[in-house]
Order: sequence, then structure tokens, then C-alpha cells
Amino acid sequence: MDIILVPGFWLDASSWEEVTPVLEAAGQTTHPLTLPGLESVDASRAGITLKDHIAAVVNVVDGLDGKVVLVGHSGGGAVIHGVADARPDRVARNIYVDSGPLGEGGVINNELPAHGEDVPLPPWDGFEDADLVDLTEGLRRNFRARAVPEPKGVAYGKQRLHDVRRYDVPATVITCQFPSALLTEWIDAGHPFTAELARIRDVEYVDLPTGHWPQFTKPAELGQAILAAVERTG
Repeated sequence: MDIILVPGFWLDASSWEEVTPVLEAAGQTTHPLTLPGLESVDASRAGITLKDHIAAVVNVVDGLDGKVVLVGHSGGGAVIHGVADARPDRVARNIYVDSGPLGEGGVINNELPAHGEDVPLPPWDGFEDADLVDLTEGLRRNFRARAVPEPKGVAYGKQRLHDVRRYDVPATVITCQFPSALLTEWIDAGHPFTAELARIRDVEYVDLPTGHWPQFTKPAELGQAILAAVERTG
């Protein structure tokens, strides 16, 4: 199976480097991506939108044969959901890593401070304690050293969806910061931010207790969780 790995904010393809060996050892083919504007700190981010990030992943899908599995971490969850909307017949499963689908008109995070066209990685005290579980001082240094500003147009831009067949794409949600039982409680209560997830017809939940960046804090366990979801995919 071709597995396309979409990083969250501030990260490029290398953020998956400790996860992909688990998948490749099991015979899977991985495609970790660097999205437009995340190539380097010096790359231009002017005019890059969420639509552009979705289009970049669609382009990869279109270059492969057969169905693919999409993995989206954090803000990457909005991207892979947009891809499922654009190519519902090509996506065998969406795997949301501490993330979920972003519905029509939603934004990923327009509260992050922007400097011109850039949304830099905030100071650590700008995150919730739950985000930072298991993220040691060494991991924090490494993360900050590799971080690239996110394009403002991606963080602030609205999701635009068109095809209800996206709800037929099976989904796996790997929950890290809080247990899946809490997420399902929010769905049952009709919480607005779970509305799009609630409409997906086939969803499974996997608990991987750690902070918001399991690709750094528990990469082997994350790889196994992704692999298990892929192996359950027909």
C-alpha cells in the first residue's frame, strides 16, 4: 500500500523519519511530504493557501496507481480530508494523528500569531501542558531547530469542500492528548468541532497516550498504530 504522510504545522517530510522504518519494514511504501512553503526557513510563503496544500497532496495521489492511505498529523488532518473530498475514490483510508477532519468553512487555527505571511512556531509556554507531554528538552531543541514557519494562508484559510463521498472514506483517529472516550463523548454531545467527524460513516479510534507530537515522542508506537490501521484496510 502507498502511504502518504502529511506533516502538521512547522514540519517537513523529515518529521516522519523515525516512523517510516516501521511501515517500510512491513512492506509498505511511504511518501512523506514537504508541503509548499515548508521547504526551508527562507522559502517564500506569500500567497500559499490551504487549497494549495491540498492540491500538492492530490498531485501525489494522481501520480500513483490504485488506492492510497493518507496520514495527517495535526493541521495535516485538514489537508487529508480535503484530499478525500477531491479524490474520494482514490483514498482507502484517512488516518488522523491527533487531528481530525475540518468541515466546510472551517479554519485550522487563525489565532496563531502571524508575522507577515509567516506563522512561526510559538514559544513553548504558548502551548497547553497536554501538548508537551513526553516532549523532553532535547526533543524541544531539535523541534525548534528544524521548525519552518507555516504559511499564514494555510493556518487562516477556510476549508472548501464539494463531494459528500468524502464521508464514505474510512477513518482512523489516533488520539494522543486526550483519550478517545472523551472525543466520542464530544461527538455524542454534538460539539461543533466534531460535526464533520460525526458524519464519516466508518471511524475507528486508537489511543496513543502522549503529547501532540507522537512522531517525536513515541515514533515506534505511532508507526505500529498506523501499520495496524493500514492492515485493517481492505
